[in-house]
Amino acid sequence: MDRKLKWGRLALCILAALAAGGLGALLGGDFSDSYSRMYKPLLSPPGWVFPVVWTALYVLMGVASCQIWQSEASAPRKKRALTLYAVQLGMNALWPLLFFRLSAYLAAFIWLLLLLLAVWLCAVSFRYIQKSAGSLLTPYLLWLCFALYLNLGVYLLN
Repeated sequence: MDRKLKWGRLALCILAALAAGGLGALLGGDFSDSYSRMYKPLLSPPGWVFPVVWTALYVLMGVASCQIWQSEASAPRKKRALTLYAVQLGMNALWPLLFFRLSAYLAAFIWLLLLLLAVWLCAVSFRYIQKSAGSLLTPYLLWLCFALYLNLGVYLLN
């Protein structure tokens, strides 16, 4: 495989992850207005932090998925791992709809728990194929734990 194709795949993987994030943003609507009006728990960051962090996380997800795509693992193993990846990306895109547009904070919290499980399964699957790909999902898992705290706090305070 030539180097140009690898860079093309990397760009495609990163763009796909960012597109999933963009879809989530579209489904969630104007989150900055919603976020500014709700009661938030201690340690809640200012609204501008979220797009910065999520952009970095989507880039890391894209790099990790590219590593799996380009790995020497068997086709069925790669397909299983990338299917888990696609499922968690889809789940991630739906969370803002629940939380921001519908203000269904408890449903969003439960969805986030399921998303955390899906990402953990994806990370384990990635790690089994290529350790670095699984490790690239660690910041995402940590951020989702923090998001769980924030989501629960918003549910309890609002």
